[in-house]
Amino acid sequence: MRRLPPLTAIEAFVQVARTGSVKAAAQELSLSAPALSRRIQSLEGFLGKPLFERRHQAVALNEDGERLLQQIAPVLDRLTDAVEFMTSGIEVMRLRLGVLPLFASQRIFPHLAELRARHPQLHLDIDTAGHNMARVGDGLDVAIALAREPDPSLYSKRLDRNQVYLIAARSLVEGADPVTRPEQLAGLTALIHRDMPDTFSAWRHAAGLDDLEPLAVDHFDSGALMLEAAAQGLGVAFMHASHFDEAHDPRLVKLFDIKVDSPYSYWFVCRPRAMQQKPVKIFHDWLVETLM
Repeated sequence: MRRLPPLTAIEAFVQVARTGSVKAAAQELSLSAPALSRRIQSLEGFLGKPLFERRHQAVALNEDGERLLQQIAPVLDRLTDAVEFMTSGIEVMRLRLGVLPLFASQRIFPHLAELRARHPQLHLDIDTAGHNMARVGDGLDVAIALAREPDPSLYSKRLDRNQVYLIAARSLVEGADPVTRPEQLAGLTALIHRDMPDTFSAWRHAAGLDDLEPLAVDHFDSGALMLEAAAQGLGVAFMHASHFDEAHDPRLVKLFDIKVDSPYSYWFVCRPRAMQQKPVKIFHDWLVETLM
């Protein structure tokens, strides 16, 4: 049998590659940063080549590191699942799901008890970090991505079609100087999600106000915080109708009756071969049945 590097070194390499930080990876593995660095160095010594580009506060995979990660990360994940199965005494199917927090809280978590009752052996590891589509197959089995179009190399299923709403505090329409005309947006701050940068321009065009500019534009990477900022009167949020409907927040109102098709949708995405895996297929079929 060909000699292999220590499994602890491989585990350290994968964790650093996924987090982009020696410190964060060390915390995940309950190691000191120097101890983890030694494991990485031992793997690089075994292979005879560096795997990372060292930077001041972070590390990034080089070309050799990228190739190695693509080959061994899925194998390490399957090995982890196999060990968990053997030690637990029951069949555990684990799915690594990337999803934005607002979609998870509004559209998935209200139905998770049903999924658990139907498939008690299926367990979800949920990752709410951004850019989840790019990490499918590298740390994530499946992602629910917010995008115009998914990566054509991935299997994808559109989960919704939506309208762009202007969501604001009720006080903006019930106060002493109510907002009743779209032109008044020139005196308000627009709240825009970083994953949906074109919502404002799509709404502005549909309203026939292509030259309208808000007082300022504040960007968010959290839909939940956007809704809260709108409720606090800090600006007007350009979000999906479903975000407003599922919030059930009496502090919020929709401004203006203008129909605007959103350029964005939520998509289920995974590697094409992943659809042959039982946990991916179970979650996909349940999600489509539940949401569509």
